Amino acid sequence: MTLLNCLILAFVLFAIGVFGLLTRRHLVGMLISIELMLNAANINFVAFAHFKAADATAGSLFSIFVIAITACEMAVALAILITMYRRHKSLDVNRLEDLHD
Repeated sequence: MTLLNCLILAFVLFAIGVFGLLTRRHLVGMLISIELMLNAANINFVAFAHFKAADATAGSLFSIFVIAITACEMAVALAILITMYRRHKSLDVNRLEDLHD
């Protein structure tokens, strides 16, 4: 596998994530799309570390930080989702207009 193949894979995953984020109205689907975009960034970090860096641990270290931050983000987001579902009995983004208050 070459660097170009890794970059194309990451681009396709990122594009699918952006498309899913823009077209979904369900919050769980939106979170999955964000996760897909972050995983595409991880592929880029690891690919550049493997193919271009003299020290291969730098890209892997960035990737581990992104995974840790993503895990924390998803835990907080799922807690918010549970609270919103208990309050509104729906996870449709269009029905959740009182979040602006």
